[in-house]
Amino acid sequence: MDRVLGTFGRLLLWLAALSTALIQPMAPALAQGRLQLIRDAEIESIIRAYATPLWQVAGLDPSAITVYLVNDKSINAFVAGGQNLFVNTGLLMAADDPMEVIGVIAHETGHITGGHISQRGGAIDEARGLLIASYILGILGAIASGRGEVAQAVISGGSDLALKGLLSFTRQQEQSADQAAITFLNGAGLSPKGLLNFMEKLRGQEVLLAANQDPYLSTHPLTSDRIEFLERETAASPNVDKPTPAQFKAMNDRMRAKLIGFLQSRSQVDRAYPPEDQGLPARYAHAILEYREGQIAKALDLIDALLKDYPSDPYFLEMKGQMLFEYGRIAEALPVYQKAVDVLPGASQIRIMLARSQIELNSRDLDGQAIKNLELVLVDEPRNSFAWRLIATAYGRSGKDGMAALALAESSLWRGEYEDALSHSKRAMDLLPRNSPAWLQAEDVSREAERLQQKKKNQ
Repeated sequence: MDRVLGTFGRLLLWLAALSTALIQPMAPALAQGRLQLIRDAEIESIIRAYATPLWQVAGLDPSAITVYLVNDKSINAFVAGGQNLFVNTGLLMAADDPMEVIGVIAHETGHITGGHISQRGGAIDEARGLLIASYILGILGAIASGRGEVAQAVISGGSDLALKGLLSFTRQQEQSADQAAITFLNGAGLSPKGLLNFMEKLRGQEVLLAANQDPYLSTHPLTSDRIEFLERETAASPNVDKPTPAQFKAMNDRMRAKLIGFLQSRSQVDRAYPPEDQGLPARYAHAILEYREGQIAKALDLIDALLKDYPSDPYFLEMKGQMLFEYGRIAEALPVYQKAVDVLPGASQIRIMLARSQIELNSRDLDGQAIKNLELVLVDEPRNSFAWRLIATAYGRSGKDGMAALALAESSLWRGEYEDALSHSKRAMDLLPRNSPAWLQAEDVSREAERLQQKKKNQ
């Protein structure tokens, strides 16, 4: 350790330490000032709805791009590790107009198509790879919470400093990304005004001390030439006067209400949504606030009132299921989650909570249903360590000891617990029919765990 010198050495040590980070509840992690990655089915679906038209125009496969939500009040978004888009909750809450978020996504897409992240040399490229590996490891841990709502704290340490160094872009790359953003927005039939408005907001921060600036300025240098370029291109756009699509506005209002309800104080929620405001976003924010503060009766009354008006809304159903589950009313949560899954069968985060409820009720019949649900989840999220651990429980209670051992091996592998992965995979291979698909899967897990364990020793 003493031989590792300088900032880069400290970064590597920090990255290594991340692999041992423990999952902690949201509130304590907030109090400790840690960077958080969070998961939410509704918000992730909204970001994808915003981004998919842009990605399609850009010639990218939307299914190959992973969206990560960073619980940070500062305004920022960035791409890293290839096709990974990170968006701060601060950006989402600050954007009254969804076209600002869409403009930022278009710009970040320009960084992806321009290959700007990969244009790094040697040590920086390696460090970036380790950084993203740590992020993804943390996200897999966050998934382990199984929560469909704003979920768990994941990654600790001086990540902001690391990101500034590893994710900063040159002025030339910024101009290239701006040009690409204009092309993508016009190609998708969307106005570039949102991107221009976002940059104008940031320009007002340039006079602030670096410590008070939003980090977007630190990683994306802003120049007068860029603003002038965006002004010219926006004025010339055939879509300049196109209004914000109504569906995007409705999505944005719900997303902001959800984040404000989960992440801000009661006084801040009341300022954003005064008691006289009876619109959907206000009601949603207050239902979440009451739940967050332990006022479960009030929270259920508010969410039930929303469900009376919108009985098939999958995210209101998910929210009610979460309230009931978290307060031990699992038998009541089960049919609510089931209805949400029936409405939105592709939402893995909701389905995993349905499966978790089924397992918690400790019924042989429900264990079988949970296995079916978790098998569907693992098709979409094969690295979901918590889903593997849940299905291991259901397999074990169903007498499928070989499959339970395989599931535990997968769970350990994706949590970075390579010794446990090797132990569980060996047991699975002893129990499963030799050369069966499950046996071969256990063999693959064993080999991968050995490879990653050796790689970790060599670092």
